[in-house]
Amino acid sequence: MLHIITRHFLHALIVFTLILPPSSVNASIFGEFTISDEAELGKKVHRLIRAQLEVIEDPEIVEYIKDIAARLEKAAPPQPFPVTVDVVNHNAVNAFATVAGYMVIFSGLILNIETESELASIMAHELAHITQRHVARNIERSKLISMGSLIGILAGIFIGSEAGSAVAVGSMAGAQSAVLKYSREDEREADQVGLNYLIQAGYNPIHMVSAMQKMRRMHWFSGGDIPSYLSTHPGMDERIGYLRDRINRLDHELLERRDDNSRLKRVQTLLRARYVDPATALSHFRQEEHESCLGHLGRGIVNSRMNRVGDATENFEKLMKCDDDDPLFLREAGIFYFQFGDLNRAGELLQKAVMLRPRDTMALLYYGRILSEKGNPTTAISYLERVLEIIPEDPRAHEHLARVYGKIENNFMAHLNMAYAHIYDNNKRQALFHREKARELARDTSMKNQMDKLDEAYKEQAQFWK
Repeated sequence: MLHIITRHFLHALIVFTLILPPSSVNASIFGEFTISDEAELGKKVHRLIRAQLEVIEDPEIVEYIKDIAARLEKAAPPQPFPVTVDVVNHNAVNAFATVAGYMVIFSGLILNIETESELASIMAHELAHITQRHVARNIERSKLISMGSLIGILAGIFIGSEAGSAVAVGSMAGAQSAVLKYSREDEREADQVGLNYLIQAGYNPIHMVSAMQKMRRMHWFSGGDIPSYLSTHPGMDERIGYLRDRINRLDHELLERRDDNSRLKRVQTLLRARYVDPATALSHFRQEEHESCLGHLGRGIVNSRMNRVGDATENFEKLMKCDDDDPLFLREAGIFYFQFGDLNRAGELLQKAVMLRPRDTMALLYYGRILSEKGNPTTAISYLERVLEIIPEDPRAHEHLARVYGKIENNFMAHLNMAYAHIYDNNKRQALFHREKARELARDTSMKNQMDKLDEAYKEQAQFWK
């Protein structure tokens, strides 16, 4: 699956880079790479990543990563851009920063670290690449590189696969691609500055070394099959050496800091249960403490994925006995009962989950679906719209909102939202079909204004399609 995702992603990059018109190049990019240039490039790379990779939107996972990022960002000097982190469903043990404050964390990285400090150390290193503007400075030193070529080069380098060079060649920018790679000086500065951020944020600095050692071992064991952090961040042995030397000179009190890894374990349970091969995930959970709450949660999700309804029911009943006031446990149990037809039980659990955590978009989405199934479309619409207020580009929320509007015969809103669903699901044919159906039904000024917004969303996303 990894190679399929990467191949499709890189193919789209090549196509987009080749077709981007020269007029899109900001003149200042040939000299000073301005903050405005960086903002434009950052938005395009961010859009490209979200169009071609599976970005995880589970608030339990996303909020945890954002909280770590915010904690590190407070330790850094003021920046022209806020830090924006996407979590991507990908088994690569990797993370990367681009420009304009954008950072990507792969689920494979989160699953293969042991402590929050290890995860924070990698994020601190990437944050340092951002604050020191390493990519932006290298771009500024480059000459005659178009915005389109930059996107192809950056993505090829940061994804860290062997096919990355093909992107640069395909965009006819192979000669410039080397200019944009991190130098040893960049890496040393990111390590040193990142270590400062890590310490200031209250984490144990020794975990920056342990994280790097772990990644080096995993790279050896994988035989190079999995694009790893080493692919995009060279010179690991040297870096481990000088970081260990510096850490050994620090106050010993800093090295005695302890993590509360409870949120990390919850996030790892969700990632493993929902995205890892079910048989592999189930084997992992069977090895854990049999009666732990997270063990019940993990086994319940995996068993439901495998349609083992009896086993999953037992898992979720035990989970509710374990803690029936935990919003995550309530949400996941509610989703299970909804998927297997017990709307009343699902409604009770999800309503309580929403009350306890009003911005949990997954709980809101499924509770809205239950209200629709029970014949309450008006209230269902309000819940689905709350999801889109938080995640405007969620294709599932748009799709279910479209279906509810269809039930009440509001065909314009049904086609409008279905068009959005397919735009953000990267289905060009269906997006075009529903967009034109909505356009045919647009009668008044309000509808036409909504069509203008839809056209703009289509334009922004379609530039990355094959």
